[in-house]
Amino acid sequence: MSVRHQVSDELLLDYASGSLSEGWRIAVASHLALCPQSRRRLAVMELTAGALIEEEQPESSTADDDDAWSAMRTRLAAGGGALSGGVDTPRPVSRDAIVLPEPLRSYAGGDVGSLKWRPLGRGAYHILIPTADKSTSVRLLRIPAGKPVPEHGHGGRELTLVLSGSFNDGGEVFARGDLEEADETLEHQPVATPGEDCICLAVTDAPLKFRSWLVRLVQPVLGI
Repeated sequence: MSVRHQVSDELLLDYASGSLSEGWRIAVASHLALCPQSRRRLAVMELTAGALIEEEQPESSTADDDDAWSAMRTRLAAGGGALSGGVDTPRPVSRDAIVLPEPLRSYAGGDVGSLKWRPLGRGAYHILIPTADKSTSVRLLRIPAGKPVPEHGHGGRELTLVLSGSFNDGGEVFARGDLEEADETLEHQPVATPGEDCICLAVTDAPLKFRSWLVRLVQPVLGI
């Protein structure tokens, strides 16, 4: 089954250029490992960038300029990881083999069955993924089948990548490999679909804005 909700062109271009910070790169690289369509789009972007660089190269240049252009061409030829600023090249994964793709599995320290989940309440769990990026929060979420996430808005950007199960948001179903991009304009309440817990990767750059005063009360403790 193909991935229906792919990374946006804007975000993919930022990934290809190496301008994303670590948290966002983890999300995009993990999506790429699960989405052949997005990998093909990335390859086209890299080939196009390489062609443009060749066209723009001046006829006469210093040795230093030649070295710089050569290094850039090498990075383009190396693929997504070479352009992603430190996150390994995403590799396609088998759904039957593992749940967490690389590079996410290495960041988490294993696959979902070996991790220590912390309770969030109402049957939900999370795991904070440590990174050197202080501008984003990276975590795994496990939402019980058929249960909703508390209604919330956003103080910034949020990327949510489905790794197992699925959720429904506004009539749209997001399943394994699907990436949802949210910003300050979106207020929503995703609901895990029945039959299987939904495991997601969530990356944010600002605290969520919950409607419930009770959730807001415990929000600093939970770190969400």
